[in-house]
Formats: sequence, structure tokens, C-alpha cells
Amino acid sequence: MVNETGEERQAVMVETSKFSEANGVKVFYAEPGVNLSFQSVSVNRPGLVFAGFEEYFAESRIQVCGSAEIAYLNSLPQEVRRKRLDAFFSKNIPCVVLTRGKSPDEDFLDIAKKHKRAVFGSEEPTSEFVNNLVHYLNDLLAEETDVHGELLDIAGIGVLITGENGIGKSETALELVHRGHMLVADDRVVVKKIKNFLFGSAPRSIKNLLEVRGVGIINVEDMYGISGVLEEKQIGLNVELVKWSDKVDRLCDKTVYTNILGVDIPKISIPVIAGRNLAIVIEAATKSMCLKSLGKNPLDLVLGNMQNLNNRQLD
Repeated sequence: MVNETGEERQAVMVETSKFSEANGVKVFYAEPGVNLSFQSVSVNRPGLVFAGFEEYFAESRIQVCGSAEIAYLNSLPQEVRRKRLDAFFSKNIPCVVLTRGKSPDEDFLDIAKKHKRAVFGSEEPTSEFVNNLVHYLNDLLAEETDVHGELLDIAGIGVLITGENGIGKSETALELVHRGHMLVADDRVVVKKIKNFLFGSAPRSIKNLLEVRGVGIINVEDMYGISGVLEEKQIGLNVELVKWSDKVDRLCDKTVYTNILGVDIPKISIPVIAGRNLAIVIEAATKSMCLKSLGKNPLDLVLGNMQNLNNRQLD
């Protein structure tokens, strides 16, 4: 048995119909009223177990059979073939998918039903289907959390705007959308960790909606068109809106990070004061971060000029 500790997640139950719809597969057999249980982000091709080698078998993975596996099974004497299929389906596998338009024969389906293992079929080439399935599993099994704030795509960067209630997050988000940027989520951001990156989206119930005090709830897509919203975005910056204070770090010469689900992302704290256009400030902060990532830090230029001036005075 293979040790899959590094790839396994907490098991997630999925209805057969939803799995079929999400992956574009047809159902050859599924036990009525029984949901599928997934906990591995990897996929297995069971050629070795069909050949009789069972010591190293990843049974928690979805099993995918392509042309090679089916051709090998068909080459075996029927008695041997049924014995290998029985050994395969007796494992605690989530389900089996046949690719390239292959259909299970009578023996295959009978033994699958005996062990109550779901069988699906896909028209896609095996490698293409496996790639898509792994993407689906990464999203389905991703570690996630809810963050109170706004998420927007600003100049191509996913910016998570946080701050205490009533500080002006939603109004600032509305102004940013008005300036041509894209809203991902308002008030509640569902953050998922996928391959050590953070991706944010809105809960389905409030997707494309934004609540502004004194105005109510507006549908951003209806008001600004499809270019005003985005379904999901990788988070690259956290902007925290804070109350104005004389102790604000004016130069911001040290990079500060916020940690979400074990991933650090750069954080900027922006003081809020009456009359300050936060949308323009956040827009500028985002673009400044992009330039710093390219090695263009204005503070380095200032410090360099000061050093040159000191050197001239010494000369």
C-alpha cells in the first residue's frame, strides 16, 4: 500500500451527478443514494494491479483506465481477467473512469457492482482528462477559510482589502470598480490554498453583489458589465485600512506580511482620514508594489542621492 500522507486531504463527499457534471463524464454505474468520497489530489492508473502486482497501490486515488489498461485486460484469459478485476475493485477506491470513449464490458460492470464501485466514462484523451481531473481535485480538496473584507483585481494583482467594520471598505471597492478594476468578492472572501498559493472568490449567494451603506445592495455585473467582475483571483497583496494616527510609518521601508492558511502575502496599512481618496491611494500602492518586485524602489533612489550628496560635501 502506498503512503499518500503528502497528497491526502480531509475527505469530501460529492454527489455522483455533481461529479459527472463537473468533469463531463457519463455514469456507467453508481450505487443509488451513495456519494463519492475523495481525499487525494492525485490520480492513479491501475496497470500494475491489473498485472497482478498489488503491494504498491494508491487506493485512495481516483482510478483512470485508458487504452493501454483496457487493451491489457482484454488480452488476459477470462478467468485471470476476472480475478484481477475482482482484486482491483475489492480495494477501497473512490471510483473508476474509462477514457477515450471506452465502455466497460459485462465482466467489468458486474464486478464493479459486486463491490459497489462507481464507474464513469470520458471521451477525452487520457492525459488531458487526468490534467483536468487533478485541477478539479485541487480545488475541491483545497484548505480554505473565510476572510472579512473585499477582494479586487487591481492592475492584474489580487488585492485583499481588510479593516474594521464601517471604515469604508465597500465604498472604496465601489470606487475602484468605477475606475475600471474588477470586483471578486465583497464583505466575505472565501480563500483557498492551492499549491501554496492563495485564491479568493465570493460565496455563491453574494457573487457579483456589493453592499454600500446608504445605497443598499447593487449588482456590479448589471451596473458595470461583465468587465467589472471576476470569479476568482490569486491574492498577491493585503491592504489594511486603519484609523488615522500620527504614528504611521511614512516611508514603509520594511516589508510586512500577513499570514493566511500558512502562506505569507505582502501587507500595506493605509490610514483613513476624511477627504482622502482611498481608491487612488490603493491603486498607487498596488502599482508601487509591482515596481518594487521588479527592483524599482524609489526609497533606494532617495537614499542613493543622499549618500552622493554626503560624499560631495566630504570632498
